[in-house]
Amino acid sequence: MFRAVIAKELRNHLLSFRFVAVFVLLVVIVPVTVLVLANDHVRDLDDYARRRAEIQNYLNRYAHFNRIGNIIAPTQPPVPFQALIRGLSAETDLNSFDDDPLPVMFPLLDLTFIAAVLLSLAALVFTYDAVSGEKEDGTLKLMLSNGVSRSIILLGKVAGGAAALLIPYLVSLAVGMVLLLFNPRVGWSGADWGALGIILLGSVVYIGVFCGLGVFISSRHHSSSASILTCLFVWVLLALVIPNLSPYLASVLRPTPSRIQIGREITRLTDVERDDLGRKLSQERRTAVLAKYPILAGAERLSVAEIKARIEKDADFAKAYAVFRDESAAGWKEANAIQGGKARILREELGRKEAAQTRLSISLSMISPLADLTYLFADLSNTGMRNQAHFRTLAEAWDRTYGEYESGKIEALRRGNPTMDVWNTPVDVGDMPRFQYQEETLTSRIRGVLTPLTVLLIMAVGIFAAAFISFVRTDPR
Repeated sequence: MFRAVIAKELRNHLLSFRFVAVFVLLVVIVPVTVLVLANDHVRDLDDYARRRAEIQNYLNRYAHFNRIGNIIAPTQPPVPFQALIRGLSAETDLNSFDDDPLPVMFPLLDLTFIAAVLLSLAALVFTYDAVSGEKEDGTLKLMLSNGVSRSIILLGKVAGGAAALLIPYLVSLAVGMVLLLFNPRVGWSGADWGALGIILLGSVVYIGVFCGLGVFISSRHHSSSASILTCLFVWVLLALVIPNLSPYLASVLRPTPSRIQIGREITRLTDVERDDLGRKLSQERRTAVLAKYPILAGAERLSVAEIKARIEKDADFAKAYAVFRDESAAGWKEANAIQGGKARILREELGRKEAAQTRLSISLSMISPLADLTYLFADLSNTGMRNQAHFRTLAEAWDRTYGEYESGKIEALRRGNPTMDVWNTPVDVGDMPRFQYQEETLTSRIRGVLTPLTVLLIMAVGIFAAAFISFVRTDPR
């Protein structure tokens, strides 16, 4: 009997105009989107390679330790999944509006938008009259009079609507992936294909949520016209209002200080105030050294060449000048440590408050199944907030490695030439450690999406239970 109910629902959907419309829409949109995003991904790969070449050329010609800090800062290469899902890593910066306003005003589609927005709306269109339409036609009363249980009817309607919607979705995605395979520049790993499988599983659950929601709403109405209006209202609430409102609610419940204000304070601490303190501490230390080593009298007025000549001729002067130089650097180091500590406290406090606000915003937004699916797609594809945190972890580890390299290199340069301006003199950094980005493993990605996937499953079960209770109590007349 269950098979008969599903077959009936599938037949009704497959022969309907709405199925044809959704099928044509998806079969056109998904492959075109894949082609566009794959082309953008290839262009991003070329741009990334070009930037790396330019950086290497700069290092070969102008490698001053005082200049290369921002030049060699770690950057994330384009990830292969961006040929299907744009995510946070591919967002268009607002500064590019003057160059090309269309991507800012009309962002490109991707699989996340297609699945989260179009499929949810299509699921409600497929099921808004699942029960109310049967009531209007009189077929619901006929089915119940023939001994078909209400649970079988309800499950068949949800499963039939979901299966009918999965057909165009899977066909269109298969066509898109075939096109992707023909692009030699887009190289997916086994982990990416495994992540795509979990994405499809999440899509099935998501479609089930909205099909169950459509059947539930339909069972609460006696007319299809009222049911479709309620479905559209609920869709707007879940798909648009809640995800967009959650950051504002979080900012009210967990306020954070202004980043601009904190940034200005940090700049003052590490720039103006640091310089004043550095000059003061350095002068104090140099004065103490000059008092201890009379041989250094007048050394501050000597040129670099004169100091170098005296170091070569006078061993006592060389020893005293080394102390003078080290104490001067120690004063600046102490100033950097003091002011850096103050700035670090401000950054950490801001980071804690922003992290708390972000967690609250995410929790509030997860009331919406659209937000849950978006988090699931983004984190599985390495294009979401989880990937940004992963990238920061890798970048911080590289920063520590580079800091050790820079300190060792500077110390070696000073041993070779005590008077060298190590910060502004070109140096060979061919042996510098290079940043290497590694994507998260599939296991880590799956662990990261367990929460949104679990929430979607709970929603699906809860909505089906509500639909069952409502359908059991409905009057078939």
